[in-house]
Amino acid sequence: MDQIKIGRFISSCRKAKGLTQMQLAEKLSVTDRAVSKWETGKSMPDSSIMLPLCEELGITVNDLLCGEVVSMDNYKEKAEQSMIEMVRGKEQADKQLLMFEWVIAIISVLFLLGFCFIAKFLEMENWLRAVLIITGFVVGLTGLMFAMKIEQSAGYYECRKCRHRYIPTFSSVLWAPHMGRTRYMKCLHCNKHSWQKKKVSASADND
Repeated sequence: MDQIKIGRFISSCRKAKGLTQMQLAEKLSVTDRAVSKWETGKSMPDSSIMLPLCEELGITVNDLLCGEVVSMDNYKEKAEQSMIEMVRGKEQADKQLLMFEWVIAIISVLFLLGFCFIAKFLEMENWLRAVLIITGFVVGLTGLMFAMKIEQSAGYYECRKCRHRYIPTFSSVLWAPHMGRTRYMKCLHCNKHSWQKKKVSASADND
């Protein structure tokens, strides 16, 4: 998805409607800075605001994602291309999130061990020692839970029995026995338990 092209398209459509960035921002209940970022390709409009934006500019969502007005002759082709690019974008974002998960997990463990180390080896009042240990556990466990939430929602798990890929519930991931990102869970499709690996793509064809 070419954000620069989309940004220029938003800008040209806005000007064709005789709107300033401020006027468009007021209609959409956003800041003119947000509109400026869209038009310079620094960011994309949130999915929740795409329909109102398209209505104000007199274009379709497909036009917006393509960065041009799509004719009926190649509408289907452009729509399919936009969908493919969106899927690729999600897969790339999921890869980055799963890498970020490891960073959060490592930092959380270091916080936990660091606070416990300080509490054990430095001279201090018992109440302060208890506060440090509790703080270490709270910070560490909060970080680990956040990392697990990322693992649960980014990408998919593949059932070893039926090869179905799905996003499990957080509780399923939380309580499942695991080895790294491979977890022993019940498939929502075939209802069988198996060791399921984390996959970024929803389709095996894209691995």
